Amino acid sequence: MFTRRNFVSAFGAVAFGSAVPIPVGPFTQPIFTQDTIIDAVDLIKVTGPYTSIPGVNRQYQVQPIHLYPDLRPKPYADRTDSKATTSNISQYYLQIKTKGGLTGIYGALDVEYSEEILRQLKPFLMGKDALNIESLWDGMYRNNRHSRAGHYMMAMSAVDNTLWDLRGKYFNVPVYTLLGGPTRKEVQVYGSCLSYTIEEEKAGPRAKTLYDQGFRHQKWFMAYGPGDGQKGLNRSIGLMEELRDTLGAEAQIMIDTFMGWDFPFANTWCREVAKYNPYFLEEPFPVDRLESFIQLRQNTTIPLATGEHFYSRWEALNFLKAGAIHIVQSDPEWCGGVSELVKTCHLASAFGAKVIPHGHNVHAALHVVASQSPEVCPMAEYLINHMPYKLNFQKNPLTTQNGIIALPTQAGFGIELDEAKVSKRELINL
Repeated sequence: MFTRRNFVSAFGAVAFGSAVPIPVGPFTQPIFTQDTIIDAVDLIKVTGPYTSIPGVNRQYQVQPIHLYPDLRPKPYADRTDSKATTSNISQYYLQIKTKGGLTGIYGALDVEYSEEILRQLKPFLMGKDALNIESLWDGMYRNNRHSRAGHYMMAMSAVDNTLWDLRGKYFNVPVYTLLGGPTRKEVQVYGSCLSYTIEEEKAGPRAKTLYDQGFRHQKWFMAYGPGDGQKGLNRSIGLMEELRDTLGAEAQIMIDTFMGWDFPFANTWCREVAKYNPYFLEEPFPVDRLESFIQLRQNTTIPLATGEHFYSRWEALNFLKAGAIHIVQSDPEWCGGVSELVKTCHLASAFGAKVIPHGHNVHAALHVVASQSPEVCPMAEYLINHMPYKLNFQKNPLTTQNGIIALPTQAGFGIELDEAKVSKRELINL
């Protein structure tokens, strides 16, 4: 007879709660736990030294507000007289603990949504089973009338990612194993060149150096838009020309405009640079300008990408049904976490679209990409200038010098704080 006890012995206790300690079968080393009930949701602030070079790699990118002359920065140039300086920085991590002693951790997080975590989500989570990720996500989403977007959804993302880390530790496997297993041994990332100067005749040499290191896919950020007039348009065209001339025909070049263009500016740029074969043009308009995306896609052969500012699968669906984009860039740090990004991948696959997650951080996106078909998720984003900063307090950070990240093998996301780099640790209370 196939009894509950036999079922539990074969498949684990997830379906029936987790009060009984049981081995987890085929996974490496079984973990026994007395209880998976959440009894602590803590936001941790860690502080320690970080070395950087002021005035270098601080290039701004075009933004919608730059339409106004008095709010538009002066043209940027790297300083040539800067020296490395060391100062303290602070970062935030979310920890969720259970009565049985399991701890999930995720970060670094943006502090701007800490209030939503501590005031709204923490009371909801306390006393619930940490393994019931789907019901917890659905409950958090239904628990707030404004959950569909903004800081609340970003807070949900932090919680969801932390719960996936905890679940991986419960089963003693990486998160990508829980998502169906790896589809590759290593993940290709594209080098996101945010903050590198786009000064004329400087972007090209920098791009070539990165290419020679192994970053065969690169994304560069435009600094000029409609407020800069014809001069700004010419420089935006010239940057694409410089990058292609320097890197040659085989490099994959992406361009990001952070919602800072309008249709006439974008349409003219696309017409002039289509011959340089950009891999994609990202976020030419704010995501509430669906009609502009549709119109531009009809007018250009350049693939269009957006989704960094999608907050759910439903927003992605609107663009996919309209045929407005080729690439979805939902970010698991903001769109609802691993749980929601996986659903978005399945949705995109039905439309023949790709998902290349925006890389505000690296862990959640990397594990999702590693678990999906390379046809759907060919690569992830890696912010070359910013990842060392974001991962500063972690042991064995997922950094790369050549555009390839080998799959981590630690349980969960493998995030562990390096106490040697932490000079101060604080528990944040509101």
